[in-house]
Amino acid sequence: MTDTAPRPRRLQGADVGIPPRQLDFRLPDELAPWAYSENATATLFLAMLSAIFPPGEDFFVRSVVAFRDRVTDEELRARVAGFTAQEVIHSREHDRLNAAFRDRGFPVGVPEKAVATALKVLGRTSPRQQLACTALMEHFTAVLAEDILSTDEFQKRVHGDICELWLWHALEELEHKSVTYEVYEVIGTDQKERDRSVPLVLGTVGVAAVFGWAYLLVQQGVWRRPRDLREGWRLMFGPGQFMRRVLARMPVFNHPRFHPDRHDTRALEQRWRETLFGAQGTLTEHLRRPAGKRTV
Repeated sequence: MTDTAPRPRRLQGADVGIPPRQLDFRLPDELAPWAYSENATATLFLAMLSAIFPPGEDFFVRSVVAFRDRVTDEELRARVAGFTAQEVIHSREHDRLNAAFRDRGFPVGVPEKAVATALKVLGRTSPRQQLACTALMEHFTAVLAEDILSTDEFQKRVHGDICELWLWHALEELEHKSVTYEVYEVIGTDQKERDRSVPLVLGTVGVAAVFGWAYLLVQQGVWRRPRDLREGWRLMFGPGQFMRRVLARMPVFNHPRFHPDRHDTRALEQRWRETLFGAQGTLTEHLRRPAGKRTV
């Protein structure tokens, strides 16, 4: 007798809290002249960050997928699938934002290529070391995302034309913040690899990002405007400011008991899921989904 019982459906990313949301952001025909607090220096820092996301997220996905066959737990496999899908969509939407920045006159291809080259250097290390470096960079993006969502500072400073894209990206970075590290745990974390990841990432991606930002500042003539430079530096790295807060939390990655979920952001994630994708969510209308289905 043939067994015709249906096989259990394989878990998907949406089943484990990491839904791939297909979005259609409506970027304006022209971006605001200076989208971060009307300051050129800070705006170009934001443009640099957007530029480096596509090559960075491609590296993240490849470093995790390299060990996908070692993941036997069904739930973690679904989390990896959700992580991969979210990162692919992030790259696509930042490509679109980067095109808008180029139309605005910012040569964001320079920081993008610089970071892509830096990641090729990281790609010469062992697959294990690449995964450790990805775990560190995912820790950075998670801390960055939490800071964006935890206060209204970012929303007040960044022009509404592009702010929603960053809020959506920040939410999804928190939703999948522990996936890379959990795959790393499957293959066995190594403290020396984690410690090495800091100088490796700083000496490659960090240097490339700073170079890309500096290039934009020179190309846009901002280097001749000391008042703007001082104010932009204060907005990004001054006492109590955005990037100063983020960088202050990075060293926890090297603690022997580090795990992304030891810092609980579930309530923050749920609040922003409802804010962005609930019944009255500000981004609900941007979702592309089959009729009758609602993805949050």
